[in-house]
Amino acid sequence: MSTPDARSSARLSVLKTYKLYVGGKFPRSESGRVYEVTDAKSGQWLANAPLASRKDARDAVVAARKAFGGWSGATAYNRGQILYRIAEMLEGRREQFAAEVAAAEGISKAKAQAQTDAAIDRWVWYAGWSDKVTQVVGGGNPVAGPFFNLSTPEPTGVVAVLAPQRSSLLGLVSVLAPVIVTGNTAVVATSRNAPLPALSLAEVLATSDLPGGVVNVLSGNTAELARPLAAHQDVNAIDLAGAEAELAAELEGAAAENLKRVLRPGDDDWAAEPGLGRLTAFLETKTVWHPIGA
Repeated sequence: MSTPDARSSARLSVLKTYKLYVGGKFPRSESGRVYEVTDAKSGQWLANAPLASRKDARDAVVAARKAFGGWSGATAYNRGQILYRIAEMLEGRREQFAAEVAAAEGISKAKAQAQTDAAIDRWVWYAGWSDKVTQVVGGGNPVAGPFFNLSTPEPTGVVAVLAPQRSSLLGLVSVLAPVIVTGNTAVVATSRNAPLPALSLAEVLATSDLPGGVVNVLSGNTAELARPLAAHQDVNAIDLAGAEAELAAELEGAAAENLKRVLRPGDDDWAAEPGLGRLTAFLETKTVWHPIGA
């Protein structure tokens, strides 16, 4: 019977290859570019992340638009089930995400664990609202005439989401979950310096019954990705949570040229306790008139 020799104690770990997440698949950037991601505290190399290009952004928009019909047409109950499943999968990988958050943000293990737990809880919170938000923000309207007047919220469409730069997981979940639970699809630009938790989250999304294309995750230079997304005619809205003031002003101007809905930085602070603000930020209200007795 053989025994392990000294070489077994010097085993090299299997380094993880991080990829983009577009249309339910994990492609490398079409440009082939990567950039180094380092530990926020020590500066130690952690991984190479894909440096997404403008072409990757356009491909992600195509995937999000393709997925929109099926996702927006799904029942609210079904969307809530899927968000809850995401929380379940995150719970099972809790230690991994806490370690990635600690390295990404340069915080203690305890603080990283607390942020991971808060991110999981936030998925559950938004999942619970999936079949309730329509009742809260829609309903029958009194009118002066023999008509039924009914208002109901509908998803805006494809939403470009610039994830907060200083919160690699909790910030991302805080801006992403309310977008998709209401039936929108999303193209996410991750935090530039701390993308690894977001890229790992894509693996959770891919194994949580979420249809491909509902969420598309791009890592790289936020400004490089945001500019084509803000100008893209098939993007219906943009969340500027992760944009610096100067970039946000530029993107808002580009979005205005094609009538996008814009959520400005600070309009609804993602770090606060979740509320209806982000749930309703990317909803449109449809009102129907119907004659009584017809």
